[in-house]
Amino acid sequence: MMNTQAQTYEPGTHPDLAPPPSTVGVQGWVRSNLISSPVNTALTVFAIYLVYSLVPPVLNYFIFDAVWAGDTSDVCRNEQGGIIGAACWPFVSVWFKQLMYGRYPDAELWRINLTYVLFAASILALALPQIPGKKWTAIFVLAIFPVLCFFLYAGGSFGLVEVETSEWGGLFLTLVIAITGIVASLPIGIVLALGRRSNMPVVRALCVGFIELWRGVPLITVLFMSSVMFPLFMPEGVTFDKLVRALVGVTLFSAAYMAEVVRGGLQAIPKGQYEGAQALGLNFPKMMYFIVMPQALKLVIPGIVNTFIGLFKDTTLVSIIGLFDFLGMVQLASTNPDWLGFVNTGYAFAALVFWIFCFGMSQYSQFIERKLHTGH
Repeated sequence: MMNTQAQTYEPGTHPDLAPPPSTVGVQGWVRSNLISSPVNTALTVFAIYLVYSLVPPVLNYFIFDAVWAGDTSDVCRNEQGGIIGAACWPFVSVWFKQLMYGRYPDAELWRINLTYVLFAASILALALPQIPGKKWTAIFVLAIFPVLCFFLYAGGSFGLVEVETSEWGGLFLTLVIAITGIVASLPIGIVLALGRRSNMPVVRALCVGFIELWRGVPLITVLFMSSVMFPLFMPEGVTFDKLVRALVGVTLFSAAYMAEVVRGGLQAIPKGQYEGAQALGLNFPKMMYFIVMPQALKLVIPGIVNTFIGLFKDTTLVSIIGLFDFLGMVQLASTNPDWLGFVNTGYAFAALVFWIFCFGMSQYSQFIERKLHTGH
C-alpha cells in the first residue's frame, strides 16, 4: 500500500478555496432569501401564486389589451356600442390639457411652464453636489420664487393678463397647494415645536392648544370651515379668495402635524448637547440654530418627508369645496357624456402621477439621509 502524506503549507500560504456553490450566486440568494425555512418557502409559494393571479390581468387591462390611439371615445367601444373591457388611454390624451392645467387660458400656459422649468433647475442645483452657490439657490427658491409664481400665475401686473383662481385646476393646482403647504408648514411647525417645549406657561399653552385643536379635526372639516363658515365671521364687504382660504387651512393643518414630528427630534437630542451649548456661552437662538436644530431635523427627516407625502395626497380633498385639482379634474372629465364609463383609466393615470411624485420625494429624502449620515 502507498502511504499518502497530506500536503502541508506554510502559515498564510494556503490557497483560498472556492465557496460552496449553494451559498453564492443566484442559487445562494434563493436559498437564503426564499427557501431558507419552511415558513419562508410557504410564503414564497403564496407570493408566486398572487403574482400569477393578479399581475397578468392588470397588465392585460392597462397595457396589452388597452387602446392607445384615438381622438374620440368610439375607438374604445365595441360593435354594439358598449365599453371594451380594457383601458382607454385616448381619454387621457384628449383631456390632457385640462388634467394638467385646468381651465387656464391656452395662450398663458407659458407662464406655468416657465415656473416648472425654473423650479426643476433649482431643485437640480440643490441636489447635485457639483453645482456651487447652494445658499443663493435656496434663497431664490424660498424667497424669490414664490413671489415670482404669484405674479406669473395671477397676472394683472407687468402687462400680464389676469387669470382668476377659479380657472386654475388640474395637476397645476395640486402642485400649488402642495408646495405652498410644504414650504410654509415646516417653519411654522418648528416654531410650534419650540413653543410647546418652552418654559413660559403662556407660550406653551398657546402652542399646545393650537396643535391639539388642528390635530383633533379632519382636514375635510378644516376645508369646509374655510370655505363656508369663515366668510360668515368676516365684516361685510371683506372677502378672501377661496384658494387662499384653502391654502391657509392646509398649511395650518399640516403645521400642527409637523410640530409633533419636530418635537420628537428635539426630545431625542441628549441633554448634554444643550448643556454643552450653554457652556460655550450661546444664547437660546444660537443654541437652537447651530447645535440643537440641525441634529433634530436630521433625525426626523423620514417623519418630515412622510408628512409632506401625506399633505401632497391630501390635496385631493379640495375638490369638495369646488376647487378642481388633478383628481377632481379627472372626475369632471369622466362626467362628459361622450366619455362616461372611462373613469377607471383616469384614476389609473392619476395614481401613476401621484406615485411618481411621492416616490421621488421618498428617494430624495433617502439621498439626504445618506448625505447627512454620520454613523460611519
